Amino acid sequence: MKITDKLDAAKGETLFSLEILPPQKGKKINDLFAVLDPLMEFKPAFVDVTYHPEEMIYKRRPDGLIEEAPLRPRPGTVGICAAISYKYNVETVPHLVCVGFSKEETEDALFSLCYQGIENVMVLKGDEKNHLKIGKTNQHKYASELVDQVANMNKGKFLHEETLNEMETDFCIGVAGYPEKHFEAPNMNTDLKWLKNKVDLGADYIITQMFFDNKKYFNFVDKCRKIGINVPIIPGLKPIDAKYQLKSIPSRFFLEIPDELTKEVEKCKTISDVKQVGEEWCIMQSKELKAAGVPALHYYTMSKSDGVVNIAKAVL
Repeated sequence: MKITDKLDAAKGETLFSLEILPPQKGKKINDLFAVLDPLMEFKPAFVDVTYHPEEMIYKRRPDGLIEEAPLRPRPGTVGICAAISYKYNVETVPHLVCVGFSKEETEDALFSLCYQGIENVMVLKGDEKNHLKIGKTNQHKYASELVDQVANMNKGKFLHEETLNEMETDFCIGVAGYPEKHFEAPNMNTDLKWLKNKVDLGADYIITQMFFDNKKYFNFVDKCRKIGINVPIIPGLKPIDAKYQLKSIPSRFFLEIPDELTKEVEKCKTISDVKQVGEEWCIMQSKELKAAGVPALHYYTMSKSDGVVNIAKAVL
């Protein structure tokens, strides 16, 4: 079922959803199932599975020289989506990224998803930091271009005339939104203009980057509605579970952590204390958002379940 159909069927009830990472290369999928097993109690409406392009690593040769080699650290997104759907009977949403994939590879991946009965995709630009040297010359530069490719396939329009056009895909397209502005955008108004472009091209719903101040989300939604973005906007949430995240999250995701939360985390003496503070803050956020009637609460698990389980017990 499409995500938008699930949201419509909920008739105003706030749904519960997750994002997970594929296992690191060489690890068993059972490690991922161990994360998901306790979360299935809360009947997630869908599970997002991230997609990871190749990264360039450096290896020392026997002669002492260093050589570059490509490595995909977390492969298997499509297969993992199929396995999760089969095991738990839950909708899965594979991520599609521009970075590191040619347009032809993207088209082939979309056909594979279509053949497996997967109806939803999350379209993102992707992180360029570790992939610049192995970027494809024929890859999309912006997420809007990738949205356009998926939307065209939904109309039976493919990249090359040689492709038979006897079918149309039927993907529900999700995109990312940034309550505190994407770091590449010069200002919020420009960022919102780009977001509206993705919706105009065919995006069906938005999931936001994580945030720790609900006012940021509410203001973001209000600004979206004022410029004609009327698709569902799902808030993305993550509990802080380590002190180092006070620095790593703002620097990686370009967002603010409220002073009150920062002070409470800094007071903590143990990892357990930090987790408790992070969960309590996320519970507070979740309850306020649910009371406001958000379409769903979407949790970035980072493939760890204990914190999200505690939050779900308190909120759902």
